[in-house]
Amino acid sequence: MLAALDRVATGEIDRLMLLLPPGHAKSTYASVLFPAWWFTRHPASSVITACHTADLAEHFARRVRSLIEEHGPLLGYSLAKGDRASARWRTTQRGEYFASGVRGPITGRRADLVLIDDPVKSHAEADSPGARDALWNWYRSDLATRLKPGGRIVLIMTRWHEDDLGGRLIDADPTWKVLRLPAIAEPGDPMGRAAGDALWPEWENLAALERKRQSVGGRVWRALYQQDPAPDSNALFVTNRIQITEAVPLPHGSREVRAWDLAATPSGEGRDPDWTVGLKLARIPTGAIIVTDIVRLRAGPAEVADAIVATASQDGADVMVGLPQDPGQAGKQQVAWLANRLAGYRVKASPETGAKLTRATPAAAQAEAGLMSLNRAAWNRSFLDELRDFPNGRKDDQVDALSRAFAMLSETQTQPRRLNVPLLER
Repeated sequence: MLAALDRVATGEIDRLMLLLPPGHAKSTYASVLFPAWWFTRHPASSVITACHTADLAEHFARRVRSLIEEHGPLLGYSLAKGDRASARWRTTQRGEYFASGVRGPITGRRADLVLIDDPVKSHAEADSPGARDALWNWYRSDLATRLKPGGRIVLIMTRWHEDDLGGRLIDADPTWKVLRLPAIAEPGDPMGRAAGDALWPEWENLAALERKRQSVGGRVWRALYQQDPAPDSNALFVTNRIQITEAVPLPHGSREVRAWDLAATPSGEGRDPDWTVGLKLARIPTGAIIVTDIVRLRAGPAEVADAIVATASQDGADVMVGLPQDPGQAGKQQVAWLANRLAGYRVKASPETGAKLTRATPAAAQAEAGLMSLNRAAWNRSFLDELRDFPNGRKDDQVDALSRAFAMLSETQTQPRRLNVPLLER
């Protein structure tokens, strides 16, 4: 770990991720010893340390400060006189150090080195899509923009979730250098350990680690201790087998449908209504399926109808439109009205039958078999989040639309059944 950090100090690495289990001294090396060493190599530079809380960031700041006070003559610099704040201080060589909690006040500050240590507070926070999005947005919009030209970032963390900050950075930026040290070594260990060896046996030997594995359970062990988080085993969709690819023209013989899951309540203060979702799904001749587009909106009935018609116009007449039909006369009238507005397009309406989990299972089987992919787009993240959390997530509108679209493609007939409802006058 120290060798990797030294490569950051020399400029050989500008993005470093250190992934280690809890209690294995990663913060001592990276957030305490390294900043003091950094200032010997870059005396007049600026350092920002960010943690999941301001208290933790200040704790590291105090430890770095104490280290400099004790070993100043050896380091070749000391603390500037008069700087008493624990979270913000300067050195006699014009170095600057600032500590902040995640989403704390860093506007107006610049850094040559950013240390992000333990940005996730708990499993509950890691499992929250909203919390993960907030941390990601903070990193991109607030923290990363504070970096000076040529600046470097070190992320020190224990993995909690496959979609945590480390996971998103690995997916988004292949230039990150990742040092992953699992508690129990796996084949190809970066330290040269034999498979099955403990990471720090003097601290926690293999027997103690195996006992901990039994205590915390498989999912927590794989994430926190092996640094290889996986979806909840209770989840229906195996999202890590869903590929994201660049959009290309569909091969000859492909079929494509757009299925809708309808909601008619606009968003507003104090409300978190369902989404209206239009999911376009293609099946290519090999049998694989591709989610090619997703439209989502929160609006009233008139705006929803306008969006369905506008989307059908963009898709073209070859793309069948799938609509859910609520039971009762009101549902029939709604479908009749929408079908009338969609004159010239192929429309298939049918009631929802069976439990949501049952309806989603066939599409989930495609994903588990590695036969589902997505066209790369802005909606990928929210879609995968919903699949990952289903059936226990807060929203399932995109899953419902996927289930309907897959059922449409699975039918042998190529033409929709004639709607058994009267069309209204246009």
